[in-house]
Amino acid sequence: MSENGQTPPAPWPKVTAVMRLDPQHCYAALKARDSRFDGGFFVGVSTTGIYCRPICTARTPKRDHCRFFANAAAAESAGFRPCLRCRPEIAPGVARGVAPVDAVRGAAHWLASRIEEGAMNDGGSERLASEYGLSSRQLRRALIAEYGVTPIELAQTRRLLLAKQLLTETSLPLARVAFASGFSSVRRFNACFRSRYRLNPGALRKRQAPRADASVVLQLAYRPPLAWDALREFLVTRGAAGVEAADGARYVRTVALHGKRGWISATPLEHKPALQVEVAVDLLAVLTPLLARLRRMFDLDANPAIIEERLRDDARMRRLLRRRPGLRVPGAFDGFELALRAVLGQQVSVKAASTLFSRFAETFGAAAATPYPQLRRHAPTAEAVAQAPVQRLRDLGLTRQRAASASALARAVADGKLVLEPGGAVAPTLERLLELPGIGPWTAQYIAMRALRDADALPPGDLGLLKALRLDHPRKVIEHAQKWQPWRAYAALHLWTEMSAGG
Repeated sequence: MSENGQTPPAPWPKVTAVMRLDPQHCYAALKARDSRFDGGFFVGVSTTGIYCRPICTARTPKRDHCRFFANAAAAESAGFRPCLRCRPEIAPGVARGVAPVDAVRGAAHWLASRIEEGAMNDGGSERLASEYGLSSRQLRRALIAEYGVTPIELAQTRRLLLAKQLLTETSLPLARVAFASGFSSVRRFNACFRSRYRLNPGALRKRQAPRADASVVLQLAYRPPLAWDALREFLVTRGAAGVEAADGARYVRTVALHGKRGWISATPLEHKPALQVEVAVDLLAVLTPLLARLRRMFDLDANPAIIEERLRDDARMRRLLRRRPGLRVPGAFDGFELALRAVLGQQVSVKAASTLFSRFAETFGAAAATPYPQLRRHAPTAEAVAQAPVQRLRDLGLTRQRAASASALARAVADGKLVLEPGGAVAPTLERLLELPGIGPWTAQYIAMRALRDADALPPGDLGLLKALRLDHPRKVIEHAQKWQPWRAYAALHLWTEMSAGG
């Protein structure tokens, strides 16, 4: 039963294409206010001209007054404006961890991911088309087919919703809100906001006067449950000392992104499914890509109900799900940082790998100024490691072969020959990884799992998985894991976490 006493719909709303949601199932989800569907679709109410999340606490509209949209941009392009009560701007997104099987959908997902990171804030889609290897017209057609909106409409909605969130949750001056949201001018921001939302931006401003704070605090929503303690522990124990740390229940880390440096902290709110994220004001210029990276790092767009429904077919997984509901696959803030950590972790303990990683941060990472004494360095960059002689890497405690692997990885990333970002095709990236010296299937799959956000990635030769499953060959792990597809990465995380806890 749902919290309002109604029985929630059993299946996820049927989708024949992303933009063709089944209205019957969507309306049933809306009536139930089921959090499983939050962010999966939005409902536009014709009598009010407003669109809402399916968990909105407002009175449920009549079915004939509802139109259903797969994303906020589609609702806004149809003339609806966001609800001030349920706030669509903070709804969790839809995870794209399972790679589409056709090229058109793959291109659309890649483009949507790049737009969410603010890639169109500094220009049009021509540069993105060149980056992907298609024409801008082909990418535009792919996005419309998959999401029902153009790249410009999707980018505009992303900017406006972020601006709405900043106006609601912070005391930033309007000019800083405009630029932090990705607008090139205050005038353009005011015109777009009034045109789209029929509101003056100042109407959403809190009563307190704007302040010159050293940080801003925002909310990042997720679909409950969230196994936060396990997620924080995994990140901290596999990170570099001085770069990321736990501060009580809070996760903190330094951030270097697109030439800007600062820090973030994150902790769950007690009475709502959202993380409270504090961001140094020095990072406001890169706020859009920063928030996208944080959502991926904390796996906030995952839908535990769908994932766990599949994993429950396995008796052992059922027990692990009861122990740690909402366990997420930790992502990576930076692809190279994660890949370097994976190379350093080959055939050594978690603690030993973190020690090596900390030495890299101390040697190649810039000094950091933060309010947290645990944070003193930024993560090493590919450029800094690539420029170092291999002997210098060996002096940090690496074997000759491991130092050569780390150096080759850094050069490939620094030269742009290897891009370790989610959203693109996973298979070609894995092929490039495997071409590098010292990188085998385990390392490549681990990078795919965390940096590329492949929800079905699985390192079958992992000694921990072999031991946990009591199997003696990677082939048997692959056969056993067929029942977990397409969520094998989550099953692996459950097994790893249980073993770390001594289970």
